[in-house]
Amino acid sequence: MSLSTARAKQKQGVARTTTWTSIALNCVLSTAQLTVGFIAHSQALLADGVHSLSDLVSDFIVLIANHRSAAAPDHDHNYGHSRYETVASLFLGGLLIAVGAGMLWRAGTRVLNLDDIPPVHASALMVALIVLVSKEALFRYMLRAAERVRSALLVANAWHARSDAASSLVVALGIIGSLAGLKFFDPIAAALVGFMVGKMGWSFAWDALQDLSDRALDQTAAADLRAILLGTPGVREVHELRTRKMGDLAIVDAHILVDPRISVSEGHFIAESARAYVMTDPRVIDALIHVDPESDALNPLPGDFPLRSTALDAVRAAFGAESLPIEELNLHYLSSGFDIDIVLPAHLPDQLGEDAAARLARIDIDALKRKLGAHELRVTHALRTTRDAPVRP
Repeated sequence: MSLSTARAKQKQGVARTTTWTSIALNCVLSTAQLTVGFIAHSQALLADGVHSLSDLVSDFIVLIANHRSAAAPDHDHNYGHSRYETVASLFLGGLLIAVGAGMLWRAGTRVLNLDDIPPVHASALMVALIVLVSKEALFRYMLRAAERVRSALLVANAWHARSDAASSLVVALGIIGSLAGLKFFDPIAAALVGFMVGKMGWSFAWDALQDLSDRALDQTAAADLRAILLGTPGVREVHELRTRKMGDLAIVDAHILVDPRISVSEGHFIAESARAYVMTDPRVIDALIHVDPESDALNPLPGDFPLRSTALDAVRAAFGAESLPIEELNLHYLSSGFDIDIVLPAHLPDQLGEDAAARLARIDIDALKRKLGAHELRVTHALRTTRDAPVRP
């Protein structure tokens, strides 16, 4: 099992446990709030009961999103389904905004008709205090679990519980004022609860919208990832490091600078090593590492360098005229210029009949360089011939 899969399973288990706990508690509390709020004539307690009902809806949203986000990548979602959590946070935020607006409207109508408000019974205060203690305990339990598995959606749901505790405190104060003979305290408390709920919903929705528009990790996290990449053996520099949120995790794109003279396979190995290192960070779900022989951001390549086929034809023609076979042809496309390394076999065929150095001397290297626009052209002999096959096209 991969590290990311294990983290996903752990998060799913924690989400299921905490959410069902929240559902059970909210069922009991919302029933008590709505029943006692209606009997005790407390608009604030009724508003808080509606708030608790919205918690039930949000809890089920969390369960559904958590289940969907844990699904493996498929042909429709190549990077997985982590953004289901972000979409759920956006929906939850919209729901809270709507609930808060409804509370504000209802409280406003009550304030305009204070004479029609019956006196509040003391039982409403008792229920409000019980809800306050219960929601604060639920918040601490859920936040501790959410931070352990690094789930933004579970953190949002935990803070939703804290907003419930705060709203219950406001409700309790409003009921106390109403019991003291200040009738407007109860609807004012209901209005404050509505404002708090709406503000919390806006915060959730805005954060989710930012994540859905490919928000990057913060600068501290990006610096951590850069340090991990720079710690990879063979990596000289890191540039064009980009991140984008995918649920609670992030996708990383980065360019690494390596020695321009190493082989393609070695550069690929360094890139795979860098990717393996950065994937150990718990914030990363996937990474794409691009290998550069030099910083293309600072030193863009000219667009007029010849293709390999063009260079190979020219070299073969020049060396073939002197019957000199080619063991290897290595091309280096750099901002400083186009460099060519020609490797001759260690042992030339006996039928050449004269020293290879004399044949090589008759080749106009400068003319070949000018023809190909090369900055450098080097000719070397292999220490030993490792293959008889012709140079690759």
